[in-house]
Amino acid sequence: MNERTQETPSGAYVPDWRAPPEPEGGVLTGRYAQLERLNADAHAALLFRVFQGADALWDYMPYGPFSSATQYHRWVRDAERKPDPLFYAIRNLESGQWEGVASYLRITPEAGSIEVGHICFSPALQRTRAATEAMFLMMQWAFEAGYRRYEWKCNALNVRSRRAAQRLGLSYEGIFRQAAIVKGRNRDTAWFAAIDAEWPALKEAFTTWLAPSNFNNEGQQRESLGDLTALVRAAADPTLR
Repeated sequence: MNERTQETPSGAYVPDWRAPPEPEGGVLTGRYAQLERLNADAHAALLFRVFQGADALWDYMPYGPFSSATQYHRWVRDAERKPDPLFYAIRNLESGQWEGVASYLRITPEAGSIEVGHICFSPALQRTRAATEAMFLMMQWAFEAGYRRYEWKCNALNVRSRRAAQRLGLSYEGIFRQAAIVKGRNRDTAWFAAIDAEWPALKEAFTTWLAPSNFNNEGQQRESLGDLTALVRAAADPTLR
């Protein structure tokens, strides 16, 4: 009979493991972005204004588009009460406006796993330093709180979301076929994730990209984040090559 080792037959031991806390929605602040717990009275009207007319934002969401500010306010009122998903409003500190939403979801402290999702960036927020920093701040909180795994899942047809996940340094993990039915349509789900062992290198990549010295006087980047995170990712999305 073979002698058992710490790494067989059921995986490596995780020494001194303690489940991390659940997120409580505390304010997350960076140089370009600030996130605070989504609140209907504080944010709904302002967000509806920047989302209005951009119905494509809701193509891959299980809700929306919203026909009126009242309808969106009602949705936010319901969403803000839930601990999972836990929604944030995103303020672009360069414009001073509330311009997007994102959430933690499938929060599983006992497994050390947490997901980012329900990401809805208005046209004003897209392709800005604030958008990238918002994602960095959420990832940073999760890993520094003690989570081991940070997930990103999206409709497999949503190429922009798949591209964003890879740019942010999350590794491609495959397609779950017929994972859900959303708005009456089949959804195959693409999975991406980063793990805690990758976080120090990812944090360095984000810090380098977000530094003011990485941008010229016109705000154009000198180094791309995708290039900085490429060496950290364990696997690339084959559809994006």
